[in-house]
Amino acid sequence: MTAPRSPRVHSRPGLPGRLAATAAVLSAAAVLTACAGPPRSGPGAPRYVLSAGTPRARGDIDSFTWALYAEPPTLDYTAAFDYPQNTILSNVCESLMRWTPGLTTEPGLARKASNPHPTTWVYDLRKGVRFHNGRLMTADDVVFSLGRQMDPHNAAAWAQVFQNVAAVTKTGPLQVTVKLKKPDSQFPQYMATAAGVVASKAGIEAAGKDYGTSGGLACTGPFKLGTWHKGQFIELDRFDGYWGTRARSGKVVFRFLTDASGRTNALLSGEADGGFLIPTESYARLSRSSAGTLSFGEGLSTVNVDITNMRGPLGDIRVRRALSLALDRSGFVKAGLSGAGTVTGSLTPRAAWAGSPRSVRKAAFDGLPPTTRDIDKARALVKEAGATGKPLTVATSSIGQDVSLLATAVQAAGTRIGLDIRLKSIAPNAFTALFTDPGARAGIDMFPLTYYESITDPLDLLSNFRTGASLNFAGYSDRHYDQLLDRATAAYDPRRRLRDETTLQKQAADELLWIPVAEWPSTVFQNKRITGAPTTIAYMYYPWAADVGAAR
Repeated sequence: MTAPRSPRVHSRPGLPGRLAATAAVLSAAAVLTACAGPPRSGPGAPRYVLSAGTPRARGDIDSFTWALYAEPPTLDYTAAFDYPQNTILSNVCESLMRWTPGLTTEPGLARKASNPHPTTWVYDLRKGVRFHNGRLMTADDVVFSLGRQMDPHNAAAWAQVFQNVAAVTKTGPLQVTVKLKKPDSQFPQYMATAAGVVASKAGIEAAGKDYGTSGGLACTGPFKLGTWHKGQFIELDRFDGYWGTRARSGKVVFRFLTDASGRTNALLSGEADGGFLIPTESYARLSRSSAGTLSFGEGLSTVNVDITNMRGPLGDIRVRRALSLALDRSGFVKAGLSGAGTVTGSLTPRAAWAGSPRSVRKAAFDGLPPTTRDIDKARALVKEAGATGKPLTVATSSIGQDVSLLATAVQAAGTRIGLDIRLKSIAPNAFTALFTDPGARAGIDMFPLTYYESITDPLDLLSNFRTGASLNFAGYSDRHYDQLLDRATAAYDPRRRLRDETTLQKQAADELLWIPVAEWPSTVFQNKRITGAPTTIAYMYYPWAADVGAAR
């Protein structure tokens, strides 16, 4: 889907891999193998190391405060496609399956998921689960909740997940059966995201049009929605009727701190106890501080230059290759990501392939377009394409230095090889429109885009280049690519699917449909008072706040 703060785009709801009930592809150990990245030059700069998690809480606390860079417009799970919504919602509303901090999938509100036929998924529900309104969860609530995602009148952010769903029916008091139009290896994985959330039918109907913006959310999570003071904060209160492990904290306060510097100051002063998505320009300051600990984890994220217009010079593959060859990726990682990242020529993050055989990983990453700069070759390609002096526009924004500095790097690269690269500045609050409004992209040829995957499967990203896909802004269309994508999606056997994904990865990379720049980890800061938050991007769908408690 679309998104956010540094156009860190959500894995497009709609396409997904294999879960606990049918065999998780990845092991936590495989995904979270520690690795070191290049240190940023300069005193006190952090050397980033991916960690599997933060120390477990030693005890309970009354409350803690968490910094958010923006206030969510709604907490309706059908619209939960961005960081602010999901960071909060993951602790209030739960899904049929659950994404773990190790980026594997396990049973959630469904105690078991089975696949008796390639087009049938059966979810057997947990008994005795209560919603925050006191009602017991039944199959009727599941059918209703998934139905809201499929209802075109709701314009759900996750609607594409259900594009292959023929019917969702109650087949027992605590059993729901999903019939697919065709085999879909991705659908079951998305049941661990906000696409698979279950809420009380009675609660949603009682709230009416106000659902998600006032009152309760009628969900099942370890916290329930408390006070929402518009423009300032949202409070979550511990739900004592929770079916699972009791939350460590009695309350969580999410404060909206839109200024990056102000957010960092709040973390250092104790005004906020912690936060995810730390501004890259604050890494060094926070890592040096004695106030707490800055941690890095697997973010399943790649930073890219999104090609939005192939009707001009970028329609020539030679110009796209030239820009890729001229781009100073290492310089961007050092400046734009404060050294916390790794240069890549791959659109998909390596962790998405962690469960595949070594031979498959080698095939997927060997022979990708080079990341080493070659200005002479790039200049020759521009000249050969007849594009010398041709104008191109790249969008930039003060939304974060990961955006502004990448746009500047693209301009510098283009200038060196004979292109006329112009920057178009877009206000931070208008940047998200680039993902949803074709009019906002008018006159723009490319823009910085960070894409994170919501499931641990390369198809999540590779499906964006299908003909007509929502993030296929440049209108790329290739019948063979689409056919291969369909075949991979239909393959429940990971070995078969990975073979096709390798071919798709190569084609998308060779065509430079987006120009890959770097892999970017997830970040979390916790002060000395608290601990327990995950380091990985699992916090988007895992009830992470329930694990946060006293550090001492």
